Amino acid sequence: MQVLHRPPSGFPALVLNADFRPLSYYPLSLWPWEEAVKAVYQDRVDVVSLYDKVVRSPSMEMQLPSVIALKNYVDQDRSPAFTRFNVFLRDGFACQYCGESTELTFDHVIPRSHGGRTTWENIVAACGPCNLTKGGRTPRQAMMPIRREPYRPNAWQLQEAGRRFPPHYLHQSWLDYLYWDIELEP
Repeated sequence: MQVLHRPPSGFPALVLNADFRPLSYYPLSLWPWEEAVKAVYQDRVDVVSLYDKVVRSPSMEMQLPSVIALKNYVDQDRSPAFTRFNVFLRDGFACQYCGESTELTFDHVIPRSHGGRTTWENIVAACGPCNLTKGGRTPRQAMMPIRREPYRPNAWQLQEAGRRFPPHYLHQSWLDYLYWDIELEP
């Protein structure tokens, strides 16, 4: 075990709900090591897995947690916020007209000039060029069919969408808790 004499800058802890599922997949529910240590000290979490790193204070020494689980379940059934990020997540970070994933913005399917509102059911992710081409027309008028009709997602649907976009860094100790329900190869 490696002992660190000064606090590390990395070593985030994966935060699981009391049912041992991540609080969120995208962004991945991570706490800085300082928050994780504080939560352990306050007995708000159970330590599930540890790093091979230790931090010390004058009165104690603690191995850094890499996976922690909340002791009290946090209800995940609330409606997701209507944000640009969540629209992009729902739409898989791809233009709903051409499929590109660069220069994303959002588009009113029924333009505001035609009475369209800014709601889950009328907004889709669109790349800049498609948004300009469509302009103030409906998809039918612009002859630009939508790949998937917009809808109001629930929290579970956004969590599932987020699982398709893993972060660039995954610690080995996190994998069993992130992808526990995937089909195993024979």
